[in-house]
Amino acid sequence: MPKYIRFDYAAKRLLRQKANFVVLEGLLTVLLKTNVKIHRMLESESNQEHENDKFNRVDMLAELGTGELAIIEVQNSRVNDYFQRILYGTSKLITEYIDLGDDYTKVKKVYSVSIVYFGLGQGEDYAYHGKTEFRGVNKTDDVLRLSQKQQEQFRREFAGDLYPEYFLLRVDDFDNVAKNSLDEWLSFLKTGDIPKDFTAPGLPEARERLREDDMSDEERLRYRSYMESLRNARSMLSASYEDGEARGIEKGKIEGKAEGKIEGKTEGITEVAKNMKSKGISLNIISKVTGLSAEEIEAL
Repeated sequence: MPKYIRFDYAAKRLLRQKANFVVLEGLLTVLLKTNVKIHRMLESESNQEHENDKFNRVDMLAELGTGELAIIEVQNSRVNDYFQRILYGTSKLITEYIDLGDDYTKVKKVYSVSIVYFGLGQGEDYAYHGKTEFRGVNKTDDVLRLSQKQQEQFRREFAGDLYPEYFLLRVDDFDNVAKNSLDEWLSFLKTGDIPKDFTAPGLPEARERLREDDMSDEERLRYRSYMESLRNARSMLSASYEDGEARGIEKGKIEGKAEGKIEGKTEGITEVAKNMKSKGISLNIISKVTGLSAEEIEAL
């Protein structure tokens, strides 16, 4: 059975190439529920990747054929203020692509797609969609529409449709049962496998273009090193949480304090940072994996 390059690594190197736009177009088509074509990939201050950082987020900024913008971000390591970061990144993107003095009508519609490989928020689903809605305060069933002229100009019906939309895919929470096209994509994002019966837009092309055995020997070694680094970091972090939580619960029982559990988790993260530091891993990577600041790590 062929092995496929995991999406986050492919996003760093392969999916930004025009010949492979069709894979990303498939994902966006599934999410937006309309046929999507990517016109070109763009650069912004928020999607500059650093080659020496194996755990950095992966941002791809695409201009769609409609002129709208879509930013796709993959986040492997835990970030406590991730929701605020999504908001900041989207807002900053809007300001980057409107010049001083331009009419506000030139503000681009933005779609933000976040693919996260860690627990984020509390909820029973693994895929979420957020958007702005202007609803009546007194008449709660009244959703504010654009004027007829505005609808013709912007090709949208509701005022909220002009604002950014957010898609959040919590990969680790996917239940591994593919019931529809979005589930097929979540399955690929989680496992890296694309079964023969998966037909969601973009996946047949991914099956052809993201084969590991098509990589050069040098690229394959780089990819496997990347995957091994991710596995080690996630394993260390998971073990620390389990150990820290167990110690925290016991500590909480002894002291009769609920915060004991939280303290135990903190101790576990500190142990992970110590272990990574002893192995010579850079402060930048340790900080991204554990959430500790460089100063806190240096003090260990």
